[in-house]
Amino acid sequence: MAELQEVQITEEKPLLPGQIPEAAKEAELAARILLDQGQTHSVETPYGSVTFTVFGTPKPKRPAIFTYHDVGLNYKSCFQPLFQFGDMQEIIQNFVRVHVDAPGMEEGAPVFPLGYQYPSLDQLADMIPCILQYLNFSTIIGVGVGAGAYILSRYALTHPDTVEGLVLINIDPNAKGWMDWAAHKLTGLTSSIPEMILGHLFSQEELSGNSELIQKYRNIVTHAPNLENIELYWNSYNNRRDLNFERGGEITLKCPVMLVVGDQAPHEDAVVECNSKLDPTQTSFLKVSNPPPCAPGKLTEAFKYFLQGMGYMASSCMTRLSRSRTASLTSAASIDGNRSRSRTLSQSSESGTIPSGPPGHTMEVSC
Repeated sequence: MAELQEVQITEEKPLLPGQIPEAAKEAELAARILLDQGQTHSVETPYGSVTFTVFGTPKPKRPAIFTYHDVGLNYKSCFQPLFQFGDMQEIIQNFVRVHVDAPGMEEGAPVFPLGYQYPSLDQLADMIPCILQYLNFSTIIGVGVGAGAYILSRYALTHPDTVEGLVLINIDPNAKGWMDWAAHKLTGLTSSIPEMILGHLFSQEELSGNSELIQKYRNIVTHAPNLENIELYWNSYNNRRDLNFERGGEITLKCPVMLVVGDQAPHEDAVVECNSKLDPTQTSFLKVSNPPPCAPGKLTEAFKYFLQGMGYMASSCMTRLSRSRTASLTSAASIDGNRSRSRTLSQSSESGTIPSGPPGHTMEVSC
């Protein structure tokens, strides 16, 4: 019952106290259960079937939050720590969510037959229009991790009019070079697929610490019943093409973007490089001391500010960050007096506020 109480349902015209009939109470409880469980669908695409789970109901004139998980995980293991976090409920009640499972990654998925040609990451991105057409959704705010961040970025490049914003966690937009390819092959001779995937998800320092979180994810990957499918997704990720982002060029993300990376994440350099190639007036950069799955509170607050900057949740109560951080702003005013193009936010005291605003700046948050 405690989990059910976290789901809030806002009525357009709430009844006065004492006027809610028993039937309405039962209907509200049933709606809460339905929202909490989600509805799972599958749709056929030119590259095979894809499964996704929808939570909530579409809100007028609001995009759907659309998530895509990393290699070795599914939508539950990748996103449940974030979307079940208490402060995230304020976002959940304002947006419908679509959680995609890459083919063969959903719970209970059968193992693909020997010789099955798994879709490339580009083809996985090309499946997304089939999902949106099935749901009759016109726009999304994408939230992707690792391989999922790449897939959503590739989709945004080819369908920019349908993407209102992107939260990209641990993205590596670059194809593997020859040195990377050789190192990957050499590692494959001495390491198992689960160990290589764990090295993709966490840094060596985090793995050597062998915390409870590391043990949890090691168990998820090592004992996955669809490990053969995971290896196919892993191979597609390692054969990805370069996204060829170019600041000021034609190939770039045209929507607001929030880049997120852990302070010691394996992909820290790649995310920093990605930040240097995107439009600084549209890009925010968030660095956390722990990898994003470990810091749902920090990521939730940053996500709320990101949505506020896009014009959503203007009356949202910003609690955690506003209590614990002070904004340290570095601004460079343009000649025509437009708003500043750079902003650095850092933890500097136990009190203070962070001003919100449109995502027309580069923002770095060290949490």
